[in-house]
Amino acid sequence: MTQWRPDQSFYPSPKMAMESEPERFAYVAMMNPDPQKNDAFAVVDLDPSSNSYGHVVNQIDMPNPGDELHHFGWNACSSCLCPHSPHPHMERRYLIVPGLRSSRIHVLDTRPNPKSPQLVKVIEAEEVVKRSGYSRPHTSHCGPDGVYMNALGASDGTGPGGIFVMDPETFEIKGRWEADRGPQYLAYDFWWHLGHDTMITSEWGTPEMVENGINPELLLAGKYGNAVHVWDLNKRTHLQKLELGPEQQMVLELRPAHDPARSYGFAGVVTSLKDLSASIWLWYRENNNGKGQWKIKKIIEIAAERASAEDLPPLLKGFGAVPPFITDINLSLDDRYLYVSCWGTGDFRQYDVSDPFAPKLTGCVRLGGIVSRSKHPKLNRPLSGGPQMVEVSRDCKRVYVTNSLYRTWDEQIYPDGIRGWMAKFDVPNGSMYLDDKFLMQFDELRPHQVRLDGGDASSDSYCFS
Repeated sequence: MTQWRPDQSFYPSPKMAMESEPERFAYVAMMNPDPQKNDAFAVVDLDPSSNSYGHVVNQIDMPNPGDELHHFGWNACSSCLCPHSPHPHMERRYLIVPGLRSSRIHVLDTRPNPKSPQLVKVIEAEEVVKRSGYSRPHTSHCGPDGVYMNALGASDGTGPGGIFVMDPETFEIKGRWEADRGPQYLAYDFWWHLGHDTMITSEWGTPEMVENGINPELLLAGKYGNAVHVWDLNKRTHLQKLELGPEQQMVLELRPAHDPARSYGFAGVVTSLKDLSASIWLWYRENNNGKGQWKIKKIIEIAAERASAEDLPPLLKGFGAVPPFITDINLSLDDRYLYVSCWGTGDFRQYDVSDPFAPKLTGCVRLGGIVSRSKHPKLNRPLSGGPQMVEVSRDCKRVYVTNSLYRTWDEQIYPDGIRGWMAKFDVPNGSMYLDDKFLMQFDELRPHQVRLDGGDASSDSYCFS
């Protein structure tokens, strides 16, 4: 008789995931700044005992130009162990990699050699639009019953944006997820509280609002996203719209608590029209008995820094200040530390969020930045770009950051060019230190999303505390 054994990289709880073996390598989506050329997918050695530590050990070139690879994820993860929708026979095997600009979706097989993934399927944009009604797929998450992927809008560049679902084994697109979207129109990130049957989504803009860079007229008019939406995960219906205020522009990354018994999470806001500050907001359930309303409040504000107009890109010259531009956040698996990328100033921040209503800044390191261009100890020259995408190891001891956001936004905020890099922080026992020996530079390509083999702090969701 066949004996089923769940994938050994699946864990019932975040605590068990924290006790797993350290990551051995990273998968990195790399964008080609020349839209006439092809993007690539890199495998980076993260084993300190290896002779190739800190180097690219494999590169897979995409078959078509102009994809702009973005936020990718696994076909299956620890959510497969959830009792209400169990799929214990699944494997963490395939990486689902969307092209944000092309609307293609690539499927990479990491078996039998995890260091040499093979491209096994490309889903063309026409198929994505036909099956879902959406285009510009942005983020992929593995859920207990399939692969969920959000998209910024429709094929003509307008909205609404939303979510569609893929079969985790055949990769067939099942269709649009929303049964009743209510007032939701703009889309960006999404996550869920599996223990509360709740999905959370955020807002950026439609394709025509973001693909050519930040539109100053739309920004000053407060037209970018400024709300978080709450959904019934099982019924696929809209429940609440949590407004942050019209001055808050671009509500991007969402990071819910990993412990499924906790009903709160964090959202990053790029900028405020009032003073160019950036902020972190806490969404939470008013009480924890499953009957309360969801609310949201600002818990962290990071001020803009004064700067001379000659040091600023054209978009910012009239403001005389460098905005922090919070473009990514990540939460350690123990729900204790929140990491915040300030892509504008170059700050990378660590907050103790043990009490999510009263965060405490516990570390700050500056790399790059629009004006400061702070150096890395391994390289005796200024860095371009700033900390952007963030990934945290399962054991909460290491953090990896890359410096590219989105081609047209890179060119707008850093008009003299961005040379891609990836840096590492060691974060033992609540401290944060830049690893002065780990700095990867990429010549032609710009690194974006990082995933760690076996899962990381933003790959999986859990159904047991």
